[in-house]
Amino acid sequence: MTTDRSDRSLLARTGRWLRTHPLAFDAGLAVAVFGCMVFGSFTDPHGDAGGPSFGARVPTPGGVVLMLLGAAALVFRRRRPIPVLAVTTGLSLIELVGDERPVPITMSAVVALYTVASRTDRPTTWRLGLATMAAVTFAAMVFGPTPWYAQENLGAFAWTGMAAAAGDAVRSRRAFVDAIRERAERAERSREEEARRRVAEERLRIARDLHDVVAHHIALVNVQAGVAAHVMDKRPDQAKEALAHVRTASRSALDELRATVGLLRQSGDPEAPTEPVSGLAVLEDLLVTFRNAGLPVELARTGSAAALPAAVDLAAYRIIQESLTNVRKHAGPDARAEVSVIRVGRTVEITVLDDGSGTVPAVVADGGSDGGTGGLGGHGLLGMRERVTALGGTLTAAPRYGGGFRVQAILPVPADRGADRPIRGEDA
Repeated sequence: MTTDRSDRSLLARTGRWLRTHPLAFDAGLAVAVFGCMVFGSFTDPHGDAGGPSFGARVPTPGGVVLMLLGAAALVFRRRRPIPVLAVTTGLSLIELVGDERPVPITMSAVVALYTVASRTDRPTTWRLGLATMAAVTFAAMVFGPTPWYAQENLGAFAWTGMAAAAGDAVRSRRAFVDAIRERAERAERSREEEARRRVAEERLRIARDLHDVVAHHIALVNVQAGVAAHVMDKRPDQAKEALAHVRTASRSALDELRATVGLLRQSGDPEAPTEPVSGLAVLEDLLVTFRNAGLPVELARTGSAAALPAAVDLAAYRIIQESLTNVRKHAGPDARAEVSVIRVGRTVEITVLDDGSGTVPAVVADGGSDGGTGGLGGHGLLGMRERVTALGGTLTAAPRYGGGFRVQAILPVPADRGADRPIRGEDA
């Protein structure tokens, strides 16, 4: 068993070495072909009644030179297959025409024809193969020492034909294997690109969620902390209330951060949620946090209680959250906001309006670049646009005529399940 394994290992190493050193392989092949031609030149197929005899004839010095040249040409068969075929065929014709005791130099032409067939295309193989077979067979029939119908002449035709067919088969198989390998490599590249794309999308989604959670709650904490610091000495009760709101907002931020980070720890759980638990079902709770922070918000939404798809529901919630956060940060202390969530056909329209007089960014339309500074001009608007675009919707953000700002997102919904009549709701 150990000997068999060592033999197989030796053969494998030898094969790899020969594949990496093709010139050495061709030199060895040339030596082997030369030895076969020399052996054949001493063999007389019609020696006696008992069959072929060895040593009955001896090649001429010219025949030995031709055999040596034909074998030497095979060393270059990979680099120059067609010139090598032309040289070996020419030497074969010279031997058949000029020597009364021809030697089997046609063997070198057979090897050269196989090389041409295996390394070129099929039309070239047909043209050169037919030309070689016709020339060698014709010379053997007309100028050979045997009658034209002798089996040696037919043998020359058969050997050249088989060489062309074998070379073409090897070329076809090599092309087939290369095509399979290319498809496998292309499929592997496609899988790697798909994996990188999914990783990038997941990183972007997590970044959006973290931004939305942190920006919203930290903005509210900042506002309430400022209120507490301002009224701490004169109105301690109001300061305590503001600090209570700070505590509530910070706890909510920690809960959402924990939910978001928890998603990163999950693996192999198809039942696990893929987004933090937020949506229009808790929209009123979101609006309460803004009202507690001093931003009056009115809500209008459709009378349908049908649930939206999870991705649409979360996107709508985050758009409202980010828009109100920016209203609170940039619209001024006396601003008011209006939020509407209306189902229209197979879409849901999310609109956030404010009448603030603070600094707002330049007009930002669909597909445009983010202008200005602050929340709307930074990652907030970019994150909203990415969410909407991922769902196939549209987003418009621009200043309102007469003051204030308007953000509208139109998100597609797979099916229309509810009425489109809006219901007005006032803040409590």
